[in-house]
Amino acid sequence: QVQLVEYGGGFVQAGGSLRLSCVASGGTISTKAMGWFRQVLGKEREFVAAVRWDHGVTAYADSVKGRFAVSRDNAKNTVYLQMNSLKSEDTAVYYCAASSTWDLIHSKAQAAYWGQGTQVTVSS
Repeated sequence: QVQLVEYGGGFVQAGGSLRLSCVASGGTISTKAMGWFRQVLGKEREFVAAVRWDHGVTAYADSVKGRFAVSRDNAKNTVYLQMNSLKSEDTAVYYCAASSTWDLIHSKAQAAYWGQGTQVTVSS
């Protein structure tokens, strides 16, 4: 059983930056990918970014390319999401996800575990 705990959400003005962290514990040995999704009330949870646990390969949604950076620290079992040049449309609850497959980047259904979510609010 993998437990995911997110840190780092908050309130920021447009153009500002935030860094989210997600610490994994438990059965991490089978985790191949970790990623970030976000959800606005009344809308579907959408993919933001992901990183392969072994090779460090990354993937991003078009809406965040060039502004967000995902990375991982294997020794700390932690994945990060550095968010720069934030926009009001980035406001959402951000969820960390862990998966045994890189197909996580194509479908949230591939996530085996979820964190509790952390609110990010960007004021315009």
